[in-house]
Amino acid sequence: MATTVPPSESAPALPPLPSPSRRPRSSAVRIVAVGALVLVVAVVLLLALGKGKSATYHLIFADAGQLVRGDQVQVGGVPVGSIKEIALLPNYRVKITIDIESSLAPLHKGTVAEIRVPSLSSVANRYIALSPGANNAPKLPSGSTLPTSATREVVDLDQLFNVFTPKTRRGLQQFFRGSAETYTGAAPQLQVDAHYFPPAIAALDHVLAEFGRDGPIFSSFLVETAKATTVLAGRSQQLTELVSHADTTFAAVGAQQSNLAAGLKQLPVTLREGNHTFEELPATLGDLRKLIDVSKADTKEVAPFFARLRGLLPAITPEVSDFSQALSKPGSSNDLTEAALALPGVAKALVTASPNGVRSLGESVPLTALFGPYSPDLTGFLRAFGQTSAYYDANGHYARAGALFPNFQLNPENNTLKPVEPSQIIGGLKTGQLRRCPGAGTQPAADGSSPFADNGQLGCDPSQTP
Repeated sequence: MATTVPPSESAPALPPLPSPSRRPRSSAVRIVAVGALVLVVAVVLLLALGKGKSATYHLIFADAGQLVRGDQVQVGGVPVGSIKEIALLPNYRVKITIDIESSLAPLHKGTVAEIRVPSLSSVANRYIALSPGANNAPKLPSGSTLPTSATREVVDLDQLFNVFTPKTRRGLQQFFRGSAETYTGAAPQLQVDAHYFPPAIAALDHVLAEFGRDGPIFSSFLVETAKATTVLAGRSQQLTELVSHADTTFAAVGAQQSNLAAGLKQLPVTLREGNHTFEELPATLGDLRKLIDVSKADTKEVAPFFARLRGLLPAITPEVSDFSQALSKPGSSNDLTEAALALPGVAKALVTASPNGVRSLGESVPLTALFGPYSPDLTGFLRAFGQTSAYYDANGHYARAGALFPNFQLNPENNTLKPVEPSQIIGGLKTGQLRRCPGAGTQPAADGSSPFADNGQLGCDPSQTP
């Protein structure tokens, strides 16, 4: 440590001022000092400008938790940014845009964002607490989005009371109101009871002294109680369901009071019958022992059976695995479980669509009734046309269409062909047949089944036949 001693008479004289010959060296020192100062100022400006930069991230929450713009973003209780924008998404979720300091950016995969409040009774001072992921995890660049799986909503006091059913909440209100009415006007009695406070405190002191003597046991009790409480806190949803189901159970039991009373009335008779059953139980157990002794000889075959079954297991393992994949396979819309879950939606759609479809079919009957009788003609056309046009040769289809005219006719006198006049070539053709009945594409049947006019109800002309 340096100390300063005042000058004394024996102190040496001050050194002489530098001569003019040393001034160049002093100028060099000044230049170096000014350069160092400029460098320091540049570093400070760089840090100041760099500090102003920030990284932006989008957080998806199921509930905004009464956050507002400007609320803080903290890490370990230290503010590192703020909320810049809050937007409602089409799926009724909330996208919160935050800016964090560059010293914390970039975030890493595994970062968790949670809305926190100073206490359950507070509606102000809410903030977002970030739990950054590990530094060796992949980096999340600025502009990345943290999904709802990486966010935690705030638990409000109203949500705490929503755990109870409306009937339970009314019961709690009545309990507190009844407690207030109970202590109304009880001040004199409380003054009398106050005389017993000192003995009660002394007894409590004795109890605490006993706890002090068994300190390790009491500490172990507190630790185990804390563990149990932590486990229960992690099962809040199950506890909520347990309370709800217990309330339903008690309500069901209360609704069956008459049956419960009848059951309690029959309980003595049941106990007497049970006593008689227990008296007969030793003889039954003796007979059961005899059965086991007799069955021991058959159990010898069980080991060979399992040995043979062991060889079957490797063969059926792939099938069991495939069956498991069919029931539950990673991904969406690719297994039987998801298909079963989709059935209610399909059923709901069918319930809505089926009446409309039936009504549409009913309304289309007058339009389609005309084509029903012609179904055999259409079927025969498709069948015959398919048979003749489905095969190929070197020149294309077997069946070809062409115009044929009767250029000759048979002479019945000498059974020879003779040319016909040009005017007679198309003499046998018919035109204007636009109202043929079903089955009129061929010559009429001998039994009168074709053409089919349905007793004149079809509005067709049965005379239009080949």
